[in-house]
Amino acid sequence: MSLLILKIGGSVITEKDAVSCARKEEIDRISQEIASFKVNTQDGIVLVHGAGSFGHPQAMKWVTGGFDAQGVYNTHNSVKLLNSMVLDSLNKAGIRALPVHPLSSCLLENGKIVEFNIGQIKLMLEWGVVPVLHGDVAMDRVKGAAVLSGDRIVPYLASVMNASRIGAGSNVEGVLDNTGTVIKKITPVSFIDIKKHIQGSGSTDVTGGMLGKVSEFLELAKSGTSSRIFNASKKGMVSKFLYGEDVGTLIADK
Repeated sequence: MSLLILKIGGSVITEKDAVSCARKEEIDRISQEIASFKVNTQDGIVLVHGAGSFGHPQAMKWVTGGFDAQGVYNTHNSVKLLNSMVLDSLNKAGIRALPVHPLSSCLLENGKIVEFNIGQIKLMLEWGVVPVLHGDVAMDRVKGAAVLSGDRIVPYLASVMNASRIGAGSNVEGVLDNTGTVIKKITPVSFIDIKKHIQGSGSTDVTGGMLGKVSEFLELAKSGTSSRIFNASKKGMVSKFLYGEDVGTLIADK
């Protein structure tokens, strides 16, 4: 069984400039596109979604200034609410899906993952279940607690679980250059020249925006696993990625 990891950005399924505001129609559309693909394949799918306006404003308020147990709870409780909406939508679309919360399965050190209990993820996949993870806060050996973005979860899981395909659905056509044109391919070598043209996020974002996303996926490419960043806010694009079509920006080793 091949493993596919799909990340859907918080900018796609929430109003990122608001606070705790979901785009329920978008969540349902993406669930339907995943469900249509899932019935035609035996491949395993792990879904990771961003926290968007259910996580970034809360983390800015309660977590980034230092350890606060109540702040960790408030932030986690908010992202868990969005996760429940995603799970409800997936199950209504006919997908057997279950949550995996990073707060209770991950350990960080200075923001980097040092432990990740993936046993339940593997077991879910064996039973044909789609594990659904999300951006979250997690305990950190140095900081007490830190933000763990979906963009950091994806390359970690891809590496330890030998994923065959990786996709990151954003709210833009792909990675854009300084003229607004999609960069069709990024490698570690080409990244040196185009890095200055890639922007962070214009919204409240504690995870680094597009530049952070590309940097994380380039590390994954160096180990031989390529990924794509594409526009998941456009109808049918999630399906196209799932079926292996050439969408968005390819991030590869060479």
